[in-house]
Amino acid sequence: MKKHYVTIGIIAILLAGCQKESDSKPQKEEKIEKKVVLDIRNPKVEIASEFEELAKVYEKENPEIDIRIRTVGGAADDYSDLKAELASGKGPDIFTNTGYGNAETWRPYLEDLSKEQWVQEAYPGTLNAIKMDGNVYGMPMNLEGYGFIYNKQLFQRAGIEQVPKTLPQLEKAAVKLEQKGITPFATGYYEDWKLGVHLLNVAFARQKDPDNFIKKLNAGEEQIPDNPLFQDVIDLLDVTLKYGNADPLTTDYNMEVDLFAKGKAAMILQGNWIQPMIDERAPDLDVAFMPIPINDEPTDQLVVSVPNYWVVNKEADARDKKEAKNFLNWMVSSEKGQTFITERFKFIPVFKNIKTEKLGPLAKETIAAYKKGNTLDANWSGFPAGVKEEFGSAMQMYVGKQLTRQQLLREFQLSWDRARKAQE
Repeated sequence: MKKHYVTIGIIAILLAGCQKESDSKPQKEEKIEKKVVLDIRNPKVEIASEFEELAKVYEKENPEIDIRIRTVGGAADDYSDLKAELASGKGPDIFTNTGYGNAETWRPYLEDLSKEQWVQEAYPGTLNAIKMDGNVYGMPMNLEGYGFIYNKQLFQRAGIEQVPKTLPQLEKAAVKLEQKGITPFATGYYEDWKLGVHLLNVAFARQKDPDNFIKKLNAGEEQIPDNPLFQDVIDLLDVTLKYGNADPLTTDYNMEVDLFAKGKAAMILQGNWIQPMIDERAPDLDVAFMPIPINDEPTDQLVVSVPNYWVVNKEADARDKKEAKNFLNWMVSSEKGQTFITERFKFIPVFKNIKTEKLGPLAKETIAAYKKGNTLDANWSGFPAGVKEEFGSAMQMYVGKQLTRQQLLREFQLSWDRARKAQE
């Protein structure tokens, strides 16, 4: 009988062990199911791979979090795409917003971030565009400057001793470059934002009072076709087309930067954000900024601004929102996050707690211009939602000779009026 009891005991122990093992398996699966999945919409194609690496570092430190990144940009219609996602209830947990009018448009989807720790570290003025009723609804991504970036070695080879400050001087420099067999401009106009955002903004930025000009446009007291600075910007566009690479409408962002980085073109209308791309393709390339001249009036100013703000989707569930805020805080407060921002992304940080070293020559010039106050504004954050894309499409049609100059100017005004009325 003893053996019988022993046998029963052994079986019982084995069964108990099996029961524990089977119990543990569902618990493990349950834990996996409870992982928080953060969907992040990244608008910066220049840092797509680096941002993925940053996410993996965060996931390793926070194994209960899965991060899914969708990088958009380039030729993507970001505005319409995001609008559709949010309207369907499947919007990202973290996305970006340019502030001002754009923030007002998307306000129902913006979580209040006023109590986050990074708010106190932000440089003065950098939160203004995303503040509404005294509350902060976004975290500044970075500070950016743009203008023409030029290859110093190619300028030297062409005998260009002074950086052009007027449009006639710029065209003379282009002629000298061509005489040496060098393509003056890398023109990637496949993406509409190059034209409808960066280039056309200069006409707004060079107004005596850009904010007041926009207010008058909204009130119907100003008309774009009547303003000479918009004619001037088209003059500049014509110069880049005359002295640029072939097929600008099929030359995309990556191809354009490649032309410049490989020394096949001497100038490119871009910003400090292309530093990682230049470093990857041609780490020894000697580059510098020059302003964007559009007429006979000399200029030495870069356009400098906070281009985007990270925002949290107010419609996301409570746990997702909490973890989204934690991730944003980690990016700008942890040593690893700060290293990615400055050394991998080559971003100019807008927070006092982040050191600005190893950012590259373009960032250094941008910071210097910002500190001197020798800058122009990026005014697109005050545009009615959707108008930038229409501006860009119309300019592409002009490049493709589908619109005349006067038709293009008229399209600018029609686009503005439509977008303004849609916001009323």
